[in-house]
Amino acid sequence: MESRSPSIAAIAVIGRYNNPLHISLFPATGPNYEQERDRLEYSFMVNSCLDIFEARMPAKTVGHDFGLLHAIDERIAMYGWLTNTCIKLVIVVDMEGRPATNAEAGKTAILGLRNNDLTPAFHAVQTAYIRLLRNPFYVPDEHNPKKAQGTGSLHIASPGFTKEIERIAKIWYPGITTL
Repeated sequence: MESRSPSIAAIAVIGRYNNPLHISLFPATGPNYEQERDRLEYSFMVNSCLDIFEARMPAKTVGHDFGLLHAIDERIAMYGWLTNTCIKLVIVVDMEGRPATNAEAGKTAILGLRNNDLTPAFHAVQTAYIRLLRNPFYVPDEHNPKKAQGTGSLHIASPGFTKEIERIAKIWYPGITTL
């Protein structure tokens, strides 16, 4: 049997009003694993994390790591991060998402992630979001459900942002220190 390694299954950016701003899904790879993920199913899973964010909400929020939010089963788990502007970042990890590299193949199976394994990914997603906000043509109020009222899409449609999220998901692996 082929040795498997954790990979990112989905990355979600949730607005301060608990509205989904962006959800990217990434298929599992390898023989017998090439499959598309169900967007609705992952939207529901990400949405189920919002109550956990609210329950754990600290008084001061500056790059707050929420750690494991919810484990669906032994394969899928969701981890969270809260920015200082109350934007919620959720990364869904598939523990059997891709074939293990040669360096990982000799090791025993990974049973979980360490506390800081996803920190570089969260920092990279937050940096991508900050770069998006710095774009003079990007109007964040378009994504505010209280202000938008039909003036635009409530989702982030920036191709550059989407490409950066895809890059983060492709190169992340447990133990990476920078992205």
